[in-house]
Amino acid sequence: MLMALLQLFMKLFPLGITASEEGGNKKENWINNHVNIKLLYHVDPAVYQGLRIVGFEVEPQSIQHTNDYDSSSASAYPSTCTTNRDAAPAQTLSIPPGSDSLKIIWTYTVIWEKSDTPWANRWDKYLLNTDPQIHWFSIINSLMIVLFLTGMVAMIMMRTLHADLRRYNSMDPNEEAEETGWKLVHGDVFRPPNRPMLLSVLVGSGIQVFSMTLITLIFAVLGFLSPANRGGLMTAGVVLFVVMGVFAGYFSTSSYRLMKGQNWKKNTFMTSIAFPGIVFTIFFILNMFIYSQKSSGAVPFGTLVALVALWFGISVPLVFFGSYFASKKTVPEPPVRTNQIPRQIPEQVWYMSPIFSILMGGILPFGAVFIELFFILSAIWGQQFYYIFGFLFIVFIILILTCAEITIVMCYFQLCSEDYHWWWRSYLTAGASAFYMFLYSLFYFFTKLEIETFVSTLLYFGYTFIMALAFFVLTGTIGFYACLLFVRKIYSQVKVD
Repeated sequence: MLMALLQLFMKLFPLGITASEEGGNKKENWINNHVNIKLLYHVDPAVYQGLRIVGFEVEPQSIQHTNDYDSSSASAYPSTCTTNRDAAPAQTLSIPPGSDSLKIIWTYTVIWEKSDTPWANRWDKYLLNTDPQIHWFSIINSLMIVLFLTGMVAMIMMRTLHADLRRYNSMDPNEEAEETGWKLVHGDVFRPPNRPMLLSVLVGSGIQVFSMTLITLIFAVLGFLSPANRGGLMTAGVVLFVVMGVFAGYFSTSSYRLMKGQNWKKNTFMTSIAFPGIVFTIFFILNMFIYSQKSSGAVPFGTLVALVALWFGISVPLVFFGSYFASKKTVPEPPVRTNQIPRQIPEQVWYMSPIFSILMGGILPFGAVFIELFFILSAIWGQQFYYIFGFLFIVFIILILTCAEITIVMCYFQLCSEDYHWWWRSYLTAGASAFYMFLYSLFYFFTKLEIETFVSTLLYFGYTFIMALAFFVLTGTIGFYACLLFVRKIYSQVKVD
């Protein structure tokens, strides 16, 4: 057990340090060849007979050990390896300039110390390593964004849109030439978009990621995912993603048929293969690079085979199962008829151009989560625990509201400018927040991390791209369905002859 702890601690501490001599410019390289391990234990005979380890403290040290011991004896050790903290500091082990070889004696010291921390609270020291006020600030910041968007949506729905409906419904049928705004495109607003299969595949994948994330967070908030169970969060996410394939197939086929698609079987196959295939391919390539470095962090071949078996043995059939039920469902008719000849879209002002409006719409959803994103990146790449799922769940709900509201606002402005191509725009407006997420990961890489090797850099950007891709389909799907419900609602309230 102690050797396993030592191996773990040596991974988390630097092998050495480069320092300058006092009063000079000459640098020395010191090697941390000794580790002081303090194991904290708690005794409570009323609860448990014996002792339980409730914590540990580790301190690396550089010591120039002496050779005054019998190297053939397992119990012998250098006199410089001592637990007396009051003794004079030992000489550091430095690398002589120009030396080709160096004999290093690796040692460790174990100290057992009684602790008053009970067994039930053993994780508090490691989980509460961030100030909760920062997370409350993040939530308050996100709530301000949501309140701002809610006010805009309320103004659109209760004032502007209500006035538009009252004016349109009170007009004489012979005065159609005087129509302005979003009612002018009522004959084209439900015209199927370009590449309906690709859009429906993205929507189905987004539903799969959304349902997996929501259920995982609920389990985490309820305390089912303990930090003592290493890999529990990842295992729960993978299993739920596989099971949620039934929802991916159902909503992908439903949206595809809503867009007048005919080949729903091909659409189902693409839904079951596209997003998981991209993620697995990137993960497999990254794992090959890890394996080439002979790292213990490489995923074994048997685990990869198990993942493929889960994919094709469970996820793919579930996607087809959900699609089958969606194919038997009656497609809802649009509230207004679609004209045979598409209406010409007038020239748009520069701030309503697709690229500008999409990028502007993606800022607010990212702004609602970027502070929490910092803690998540720190937990992944900074060797820190992340177990404040209550804050994360609140931020996730705020993200849903922000994506839905900003998409509705941008969609209304787009329809008022007589641009009826809202299908893809609604998805990309909310999904653009993933672009800012990836840009922030670049900023985090160059300002917070000290990664220099090629493989480590490739791992960072590979895994970050997977996170950004999942975030893209998640937020894009939220925006798509929010806009779909909004458009169907407003055009079902207007009288069209």
